[in-house]
Amino acid sequence: MIRFVTFLVSAFYFSSAALAADFTLPEGFRATVFADDLGYARHLAVREDGAVYTILRRRLFGPGLVAMIDDDGDGAADRVERFGAYRGTGVGFYKGYLYFATTDAVYRYSFEGDELVPRGRPEVVISGLSNHGNHAEKPFTFDQDGNIYVNFGAPSNACQRIGRFPGSRGINPCPQLGERAGIWRFKADRLGQTQADGERYLTGVRNALGLDWNFAADALFFTTHGRDQLGSLWPDIYSQEISAELPAEEFHKAIEGADYGWPYTYYDQLSGARMVSPEYGGDGQTQAGKGKYQDPLMAFPGHWAPNDLLFYTGEMFPEKYRGGAFIAFHGSWNRSPFPQAGYRVVFIPFEDGAPAGEWQTFAEGFAGPGKIASSGDAKYRPMGLAVGPEGELYISDSVEGRIWKITYQGE
Repeated sequence: MIRFVTFLVSAFYFSSAALAADFTLPEGFRATVFADDLGYARHLAVREDGAVYTILRRRLFGPGLVAMIDDDGDGAADRVERFGAYRGTGVGFYKGYLYFATTDAVYRYSFEGDELVPRGRPEVVISGLSNHGNHAEKPFTFDQDGNIYVNFGAPSNACQRIGRFPGSRGINPCPQLGERAGIWRFKADRLGQTQADGERYLTGVRNALGLDWNFAADALFFTTHGRDQLGSLWPDIYSQEISAELPAEEFHKAIEGADYGWPYTYYDQLSGARMVSPEYGGDGQTQAGKGKYQDPLMAFPGHWAPNDLLFYTGEMFPEKYRGGAFIAFHGSWNRSPFPQAGYRVVFIPFEDGAPAGEWQTFAEGFAGPGKIASSGDAKYRPMGLAVGPEGELYISDSVEGRIWKITYQGE
């Protein structure tokens, strides 16, 4: 195992950074900088003692996992340690183990007491996972019955014969659905598994980077990225303006064995209907057959990139937030000729295991002031979400590697 030097973050540094207004929040909430300059930070996990962990998509100086803890209670991490020669997206705690995922495996670390960085080597929970092509990240979540649910993103945009080539038809049936484009279920505490040991829980999902188990509903929920380039691949059907808006980013309740439509369909939030994809004979007007594919619980504007989903289990926030869903939108890269959009965290109220109102923006302004033409112009891009032991909310950024701590101070 590679272990890296501990960084002692000075109180002086955070005394100024913590008060920076990087984005707006509803009245009564306050954001402070918990840690900064971590690198390409992805998802987050918080231990029972408040230690925060993230994994980097690209490693810096060797290690790819980062551990942080606030020793003096001032709201900022005093110790930041890097460890583990891995990179990836998924990270989470289950029964005291720190689980994390690369593009082809899921591992777990054990701890000896309250040490910040585990001393031993990680155990292999699942290995040999399909990771060719696009969308190879393997975020995951756990249920109460000892299962771990792992995303297997589709390796292409729309399963075309020639990928991302104008006018290229889709392969039918799409062979990529055999080992990708779905969510698989495995045993969380069984070591040495391969993909063959799991079961495909559902199919037809292009890339479910955001997934979380809702214990109140006793069900898995997820967000998925819609496909790209309707206008550039099928200019006779879609204008660039329509292509910038379509298709929707989708929020779903998972139903075991269900089909969510990729690559044969996409969801058109402007018309409120699931449409046949142009690669499979669609013309922008033809709706998919009713009942065959799942419609979303909620549809968001196209290309916002929902990269994490979190049900709020804390008690610090006001009552309306308890049990509700937060979604982190990483932001678009392909909404030309319009400015890029997304780059925010939204909230969906829940009651009795179902949405109880429309989505609302919770935090916005991450990209910086004014309009941006390219995702590379965004100052920050919200990525991961986690709840701390006192009910605080953590948000990670993938540009600078900043992590914010959101607390409720009262109106």
